[in-house]
Amino acid sequence: MRFAYYPGCVAKSTATELYDSTALVAQKLGIELVELTAASCCGAGVINEGEPYWNIVLNARTFAMAEDLGLDILTICSTCQGVLSQVKWQLDQDPKMMEKTNETLAKISMKYQGKVKIKHLQCVLTEDYGLGKLEEQVVKPLKRFKVAPFYGCYQLRPVEALQFESHEKPASLEQLISALGGEPVDYEGRTKCCGFPILFVQRDTAFEMAATYLNEAKKANADFMVTPCPLCHISLDIYQKKALNQMKLGINLPVMHLSQMVGYALGLAPQKLGFSRHMVSMAEVLRGS
Repeated sequence: MRFAYYPGCVAKSTATELYDSTALVAQKLGIELVELTAASCCGAGVINEGEPYWNIVLNARTFAMAEDLGLDILTICSTCQGVLSQVKWQLDQDPKMMEKTNETLAKISMKYQGKVKIKHLQCVLTEDYGLGKLEEQVVKPLKRFKVAPFYGCYQLRPVEALQFESHEKPASLEQLISALGGEPVDYEGRTKCCGFPILFVQRDTAFEMAATYLNEAKKANADFMVTPCPLCHISLDIYQKKALNQMKLGINLPVMHLSQMVGYALGLAPQKLGFSRHMVSMAEVLRGS
């Protein structure tokens, strides 16, 4: 199994533990990652607000790189997944835009042919690799843990572009948790926005959003939360203490990246998975490992 690997910006900077743990998990499962080292940032929805056409060209360039390799794209950031999928959907639905985009790409001797597929690690594990096969690889089942899945926005929306699962009743994260031996917990905020998009303009509102979901998960007796998006991880882990203090909530809840949770269940050493980089201590969760 081989993919054109698009890790995104955050996994190469703020959340290097995500980048490192993904590499370990891929190696363990025999998934070959051919990193698109010349690819640029997806724009995170920001470029699209000011320069929608150049947002399309920017990401079509990434698609062309993957097509030149004859590989589909694997992402580990839900925001990247959502942005890339939206651009692909726009191009695939609009032949005139596809032609215009390729006229621009031709200036750098590139072309997007509409063949590439874009898949988050979450999708690759549940569909391409398969939950049954993944379950066979589990060395350290999560059977003592109740786990709160946090999908976030871009993993489920826009629906027409992603076409992965229901945005109203998603189940892939719960299925992954169960396959790894854990018990998924249900709570209202698991499919909502973490607050990151407004974190630097409406901080109080963003903190209220994050604190609300953390509190809901804690009330559902979750031992930790897991998210497929590093931007959600920033809101829920790095800013957790400030968010909870603002809402006067005396709780704490560790937050794992998806690849860390999978790696832990596969028996990979916790110190190699980068848990020490988290702001909210993983010590209680990892005790006895």
